[in-house]
Amino acid sequence: MSDDEHEIRALIERWAHAVHAGDLDTVLADHAGDIVMFDVPPPQDGVRGIEEYAATWPPFFAWQASGGCFEIVELEVTAGADVAFAHALLRCNSPEGLATHPSQRLRLTLGLRKEGGRWVVAHEHHSFPDESRIVEEDEREVREVHRRWAEDTAAGDLDALTAPIAEDIVSYEHEGAMAYVGIDEVREVCRAGLEASPEPVRWEIPDLRVVASGDLAVSWGIDELTPGEGETVRSRGTRVFHRTEQGWRMIHQHLSFPAG
Repeated sequence: MSDDEHEIRALIERWAHAVHAGDLDTVLADHAGDIVMFDVPPPQDGVRGIEEYAATWPPFFAWQASGGCFEIVELEVTAGADVAFAHALLRCNSPEGLATHPSQRLRLTLGLRKEGGRWVVAHEHHSFPDESRIVEEDEREVREVHRRWAEDTAAGDLDALTAPIAEDIVSYEHEGAMAYVGIDEVREVCRAGLEASPEPVRWEIPDLRVVASGDLAVSWGIDELTPGEGETVRSRGTRVFHRTEQGWRMIHQHLSFPAG
């Protein structure tokens, strides 16, 4: 690493420590008068000039004083004779946010230039990845859960069949108990269903509908269950799913035959 790169790394680390400490003078010390920053919050055109840049920090310091963190996880620096850039990943979140999203990172890019023989930050760009969900992809993933269920049912694979079912599932089945609560009870229902047919069971929902929003999804349709060469049994099915780090998990199921 060159002397310039060492100097720039020290500058950035000093700046990050100052941000965490709420030390505005040190935050501003190595920034150009015509700094342009593209920040996470508005304005869309960014802030321009050292005065506008300085005005963005007090609200952030106030948030951070409640327990937020701002620390460099990864930093890379590339320096030329008079121009340099750096990119970094930082932890920037509240304690609650870190517990919920421990892998989330603030992305930082800095552009620097030499002024009077010293490096200054001329451009700063902060962003978080856009984690908003694409509804069509979520619905496709839930449909994929159903497709695998059909394969696992035909294969008689109880472990695979129950893998997408949440530990705290509540299931209203066609018959038996008023409600089956927890994966162990529902697993036994699935086991009994598989063992009731000596031949592979075909299960499908020809008119499956899926709606997803955020971390929840609902599916419904007419279940068609065919044991081997036997007669197809049709019933109504509604299922609720919750997104987890392991994928979609069914948290509720309601099956029924029409009365009369």
